[in-house]
Amino acid sequence: MSRAFARLDAQARVTDDEHAAICAIPSSPFGEQQRARALAERFRRLGLRETKIDAEGNCVALRPGRRLHPLLVLSAHLDTVFPPGTDFTVRRKGSVLRAPGIADDGCGLVALLALLDALEACAIETEGSILFIGTVGEEGEGNLRGVRYLLQRSEWANEIDAFISLDGPGLERITNGALASRRFRVRFVGAGGHSWGDFGIANPIHALGRAITHLSGYPLAVSPRTSFNVGRVQGGAGVNVIAREASMDVDLRSEASSELERLTEFFHRAVQRAAETENEARLVGTTPLEVEIELLGERPGGETPVDSPLVQLAMEATRVFGATPRLECASTDANIAIARGIPAITIGVGGTSGNVHTLDEWYDARGRQEGLKRALLVALGTVGMVEL
Repeated sequence: MSRAFARLDAQARVTDDEHAAICAIPSSPFGEQQRARALAERFRRLGLRETKIDAEGNCVALRPGRRLHPLLVLSAHLDTVFPPGTDFTVRRKGSVLRAPGIADDGCGLVALLALLDALEACAIETEGSILFIGTVGEEGEGNLRGVRYLLQRSEWANEIDAFISLDGPGLERITNGALASRRFRVRFVGAGGHSWGDFGIANPIHALGRAITHLSGYPLAVSPRTSFNVGRVQGGAGVNVIAREASMDVDLRSEASSELERLTEFFHRAVQRAAETENEARLVGTTPLEVEIELLGERPGGETPVDSPLVQLAMEATRVFGATPRLECASTDANIAIARGIPAITIGVGGTSGNVHTLDEWYDARGRQEGLKRALLVALGTVGMVEL
């Protein structure tokens, strides 16, 4: 372990360079292919011959141990939240790197490479095996499609014994709770017309505003923590045009499945109420609005118990570096594993970040090495290291 830790320290500059190189490769939602191929090439260069891009687009590489089990997944997600055409150029100043997705989850992807390099350079043999994976579809409408495929339909679906997602910075955070969420697209459709000549017909944008107002009145509980967000609104052709249609994308989340159910029911009532109110106010004989609600994605909730060996291992590994472990609930690739009863957590890989999910996202690599060492301790504690 001392040699592995020393290797991580010695390769710090190389890790920074690789971080910048990977994040400069565009990786928009459903457009992760180029970054996946680049990661696969790096896995092969570090010695993993059993590397491939699977049917869903995940980059998958096996590092065999003396035997297959326990089989641990070490994952990070390839995708970002940013649309095609985004400039992913990385700007560097000292230890700070700036680019869309540089922290979420560029630092997780480069952590996979740094950990693999340390294992290979120090010839560390393990009892069990490690599956290194860059997943697709973790963000937004991707609906965790990459990890769903891995755990439900891939050749590894029934083989995985533990799952660790490397996502974002930090040393204290251990996400053992899976935050349940549902995402919807709402469309109001009407006849459309002129803002003056046809005033009084049902207006999809007005209905959209009513729906948002109704949703904003939801009586949120202090505990369990619950949230809602209208993340995107579209519609209309001009300032003097009554739109033919308008839409919004809505994100609902809660730490408790029962509360998410109540919020979902309230959301549906809010949308229907908005449509009914707009239709009741329209001119007699004009076309009523139609409303459609589409489920874009659903992420299951759950928890890897605090007394689970994996959680306890992560907490002790955190304390080794003088940090106080902090258990959290969030929506990550680990959600699917947790829902399937596989011991799973998400941990940060050191360093700090800010402005996440904005074009000015940044990551400061100071403190990265402690995060990598913690991840290595947890991984080897899970699969077992062969004594020399």
